[in-house]
Amino acid sequence: MLLSPWATLRTKTDCERRLLLCLLWPILWLQARYVRRTTPRMLEPPGHRAGTAGRGSLVRLLVAGDSGAAGVGAPTQDEALCGHLVRYLSPHHAVHWCVLAASGLDSPGLLKLLEEAPCAHFDVVVLSIGANDATGLLNPLRWALWQNQLAALIDHRFTPALLVHSAVPPMHACLALPQPLRWFMGRWAQQMNEALAGMLAVQSGRVMHWHPETTTTLGLAVDGIHPSSKGYAVWAEELSEYILASVAGSRRRPPAPWLQLTHAAGASR
Repeated sequence: MLLSPWATLRTKTDCERRLLLCLLWPILWLQARYVRRTTPRMLEPPGHRAGTAGRGSLVRLLVAGDSGAAGVGAPTQDEALCGHLVRYLSPHHAVHWCVLAASGLDSPGLLKLLEEAPCAHFDVVVLSIGANDATGLLNPLRWALWQNQLAALIDHRFTPALLVHSAVPPMHACLALPQPLRWFMGRWAQQMNEALAGMLAVQSGRVMHWHPETTTTLGLAVDGIHPSSKGYAVWAEELSEYILASVAGSRRRPPAPWLQLTHAAGASR
């Protein structure tokens, strides 16, 4: 049986990934233990996780996911991802916003959290999930399939016009990770993003937002892993520009090609 070019590439990538894991496993395991032992644990910031702000036509916003969605690394929820998003959106719209997130969640954990949440209608849902799947070495293709399950649940329970998958963070730039662990995790995260991007190419109402280039000391919190308030601000600014453009037009419209190309180019750097 002949394999498609995509299947052939995927098989080759899987083999390369397994080979690298076998070769580097002893040092990766030791470095991962070192990071867990020495990296300061940061708590989820205090503050409101639901509210309304701004004036104009109503936009209902849900931010869901792991520690990135929960705002770990920011001093308060106002300076976390959702807080900054509301700040950028509220001059243009009345924003009814909600955060459903918890530090440490992987994709199955987020699915359970959303299953237990009350049904409600949101115009836009932003997902930030994948870092813990990456550290758990979940196969990139299987992770992308988990995103399909999340999307189906979200469509059923929250009926958004737009679902934005925020890419797995650029782990190659996490200063807390020593080399070669940083390189290996960055490569794994990039392959997860590529697997999801390939699936979303034929989807409507679902788009992918690549992280901006905030992977410097100023863009990271003191733990060298999570975004700082400045990192969240830049992340939210780019994301809000896309949301505003989508809301202004058809809410089921696919993303503008120039925007996808811009973020894809940024992710490959």
